[in-house]
Amino acid sequence: MQFVAFERAKQGTGASRRLRHSGKTPGIVYGAGEAQLIEIDHNALWHALHKEAFHSSVLDMEVNGQVSKVVLRDVQFHPFKKLVQHVDFQRVDATTKLHMNVPLHFEGADVSPAVKAENCTITHLMHEVQVICEPAVLPEFITVDLSALTSKSVLGLQGLKLPNGVKAVVRGSNKNPALISIKLPEVAPAEGAAPAPAAAPAKKGKK
Repeated sequence: MQFVAFERAKQGTGASRRLRHSGKTPGIVYGAGEAQLIEIDHNALWHALHKEAFHSSVLDMEVNGQVSKVVLRDVQFHPFKKLVQHVDFQRVDATTKLHMNVPLHFEGADVSPAVKAENCTITHLMHEVQVICEPAVLPEFITVDLSALTSKSVLGLQGLKLPNGVKAVVRGSNKNPALISIKLPEVAPAEGAAPAPAAAPAKKGKK
């Protein structure tokens, strides 16, 4: 995915405010050399940020006709306006190992035995996973196939099928966090069934 940026000469709060009023968003590119101040057309950036790939893949950034590889690292939004206040990118090269959050795409749950035959409810507990890999093998997303799911299935992070060269990063004491939860349908009491007997009152002790 490619985007165009322009060199930014001035910095500081006042310069950034004037830049935003002119329809541009200030940004910075760091890593592999000196930091570079940039500005990006706000509308183009706003639409790009609504695309999943802009957050999870290696991007081609064009500045003054030169294209370099970068990844999005941080975005600062206005508290209540639809306004991007600042954006950070990191340069990468072929040998740089990246730590990136990659979206999970769950597929096939609607045709699984758990849903079709057992009427289970499937809830996604994780929507992305952090991975470490080289830029060339960074996946835009990871597909999780749920078509064989049953009510007794257990699906954790360790069972995720990752592309070659991609490793999941697990934080915390739980090394195999669950990706989904499976809930069986609630069974309603049969019509006409007698209510459960009330508990007998406790006997009073002797004085």
